[in-house]
Amino acid sequence: MIKRLQRKFVVIAAVCLLIVEFAIIGGINGVNIYQTNKNADDLLNIIIENDGRFPEFDPKGMKHDKPQDNSDSASPPESKKPDKHRGFNEETKYQTRYFVVYADSNGEITKVDTGHVAAVSSSQAIEYGKSVLDSGKTSGTSGNYRYKTGDTDKGKIIVFMDCRSDSATKNRFLLVSCAIGAAGYVLVCLLIIIFSKRAIRPVVESFEKQKQFITDAGHEIKTPLAIISANTEVLEMVSEPNQWTVSIKNQITRLNGLLKELLSLAKMEEEKPALTMADFNISDAVYDAASPFTTLAETKGKKLTIDVANGLSYHGDEGAIRQLVSILTENAVKYADEDGEIAVKLFTSHNGKETDLEVSNTCKEPPQGDLTKLFDRFYRDDNSRSRSKGEKKGGYGIGLSIAQAIVRSHKSKISCKAENGMMIFTAQLK
Repeated sequence: MIKRLQRKFVVIAAVCLLIVEFAIIGGINGVNIYQTNKNADDLLNIIIENDGRFPEFDPKGMKHDKPQDNSDSASPPESKKPDKHRGFNEETKYQTRYFVVYADSNGEITKVDTGHVAAVSSSQAIEYGKSVLDSGKTSGTSGNYRYKTGDTDKGKIIVFMDCRSDSATKNRFLLVSCAIGAAGYVLVCLLIIIFSKRAIRPVVESFEKQKQFITDAGHEIKTPLAIISANTEVLEMVSEPNQWTVSIKNQITRLNGLLKELLSLAKMEEEKPALTMADFNISDAVYDAASPFTTLAETKGKKLTIDVANGLSYHGDEGAIRQLVSILTENAVKYADEDGEIAVKLFTSHNGKETDLEVSNTCKEPPQGDLTKLFDRFYRDDNSRSRSKGEKKGGYGIGLSIAQAIVRSHKSKISCKAENGMMIFTAQLK
């Protein structure tokens, strides 16, 4: 139980950490990609606003009516004031590789400018431009280039910017962040595993004290019960047995049964219960353990059928498996409906790797809610406290807990379900 609790703690902590890692790494990379694309779009807007050219940089944000050169060529259109907050500086125009495609109002390409890029020829620029015009999109990515369109007095302008460097940076950032995140995740998981024992230590100490208390109390109570039983027998010898002495003896028997089951449960929930594991004929063991309950079922007007596959072998503790069969069969006989039916089955599972023990009983009013609570110690459904023809159905509430402990000690699973008016308990023995 302690190891199972520790594993659950480690798994839950690891899953929570993984979710946080995904959120952090995804958030950082999402912001990085968004900011990189936004910077590229800002530069594209600057070029579009200046008719396919970068404006002259002015640290004071002043306009230039024409580029600073002595050529006799016609002055380009007036440059618009760049926004300093877009990351525009003296080197931006020389670092940015781009080409421009111009088209008229009919969508026909009239001119291209590839003077600011070396990887694209004029014919290739025309093909890029036609592809964008045919798609009808105003922005996006085409190959290694991010593009954006704008309207001019003469038609359309399409600016393509080389984003290979940005893409490589984004990919490197993604790989580095994932690598660092993975390394950090493994390191933290190792620390969780190392310190998990310390984290669950209070629970372990509480469980150990509880188990020790049950063991000590069981042994301490045995003595006064033995004395009470002996005194009762003396009273019956001195005087005739009466309803009071009979009641005392019944309660002593009940307390002795409770103590026996409590000690058995405490023993089964130890980290390494003393089980004698060996190969044995489980078919014979199940039949022998279930057969005695046939008479008990008949005395209560119920019918018990046993359907066991012959010759099945299993590696485990034969005594514990017999106890498991007895607990489940007794439980089924006790809680089956009046004139109901109980069935004990043993068969090989569909995958051929497990031996399934199935005990079922008719139940018109099955327990409501989470049926796994039936395996909790001292848990009893409200219906189990009812009386039928003077018979008290309620037991100690720990029989199924012992059954679960036996199954888990064999590294197997036990489950229960209610369907078609039947309560079915299934132990999948591996």
